[in-house]
Amino acid sequence: MLIKTQASLLECEITDPELFKQRRQIIKGLLAAGLIGKGIARAEANPNHLPGYKLAANNPVLTPTPSDIVKNYTNYYEFTFNKEDSTRLAQALPTDPWQVEISGEVENPIKLQLEDVLKQQSLQEYIYRFRCVEAWSMVVPWIGFPLAELLKLAKPLSSARFVQFTTVLNPKAMPNQLHSTMIDWPYREGLRIDEATHPLTILAVGMYGDSLPKQNGAPLRLVVPWKYGFKSIKAIVKIELVKKPPITSWNQYAPNEYGFYANVNPNVPHPRWSQASERLLGSSLFTSRRNTELFNGYGDQVASLYSDMDLRHFF
Repeated sequence: MLIKTQASLLECEITDPELFKQRRQIIKGLLAAGLIGKGIARAEANPNHLPGYKLAANNPVLTPTPSDIVKNYTNYYEFTFNKEDSTRLAQALPTDPWQVEISGEVENPIKLQLEDVLKQQSLQEYIYRFRCVEAWSMVVPWIGFPLAELLKLAKPLSSARFVQFTTVLNPKAMPNQLHSTMIDWPYREGLRIDEATHPLTILAVGMYGDSLPKQNGAPLRLVVPWKYGFKSIKAIVKIELVKKPPITSWNQYAPNEYGFYANVNPNVPHPRWSQASERLLGSSLFTSRRNTELFNGYGDQVASLYSDMDLRHFF
């Protein structure tokens, strides 16, 4: 399944689909068994890059940009405030085995091993533009499944209005958690229930035809393409359905700068910089910029979720 913005992507905007070295065994097994790959569309110069992957019909062959951009330019503050060092530091985080708990306003609270989650889901590829609140962007081909499909297993009650996500707490592996630096750990994020169950909202377990690298949120992360990147929480261990808006980490730390909604909006600046344009990471010129689109270009799919009042605010 290939999902893109309505606007066409420039050749310089998709990152090199070179395989990451840290291949997770579970996705290797699924690939070998043919459980993923069927019907997955890839946009790459070599359609035989991975067995079972097909080039999307009428999809242009995009000129790849260096894959090191995505591997080595990450915000993972549990490890470091340096975008490059998390690539090395994140390798200390154990990700196998991995358990996810779903609780709260549900009929069927459950705890699932990641392997069991994947066996119940049909993995697909989603090519999304990723827009950081820091006014840079990239395009990433994620492998995952709709969050709604996982929530169904817990049978949400009608009282469930919001969804709270919590990342792993492992101070031994995550230095900034050990020293309680900056944020009240563990990292927490949240969505309204209608945002969480929207078809564009996915849980990602891979990218570029392989499993997620640890520095990119392995083994399970949220991806909400019309929101700023800090909403797409990494290394999820707990999902809780709740009645009221949950406390989220960045909103708690700086409520005047990082709100609960965080929809991409070029017309509403961050208090310290403009959001009207964004720097294209991986472009031929590192300083290349593009005009930011409302809802990151996914307005046709998600604008109906919000009132006119919502559109006036960064939050």
